[in-house]
Amino acid sequence: MNKTTNMSKTILSRFSLFFTGFVQVYFVSVNTYFLAKEIYIGVFVAAFMISLIWSYNVKKVVFGSNIDRVVYALGATIGSLIGLWSSSLIASLFKMLS
Repeated sequence: MNKTTNMSKTILSRFSLFFTGFVQVYFVSVNTYFLAKEIYIGVFVAAFMISLIWSYNVKKVVFGSNIDRVVYALGATIGSLIGLWSSSLIASLFKMLS
């Protein structure tokens, strides 16, 4: 394999770690907000997604390098912020509909 192919695989692998960290913590943030607001269907969906995504994440993070863990953590951090923002938006929509 050439150097460009290896670099492409590394970038794709790191993006995958970032994305899975983002998505998982996004749902944790959303779930926390839904729990506080007692939005049961939101809690059901978010809790299911957390568990499903975690089942895929375990191996990626445990066997990854320190850089992989930092990339995952950055994705998780941004997922948390976007999760807070979007869950408050969703809660506002539920409030308008009720």
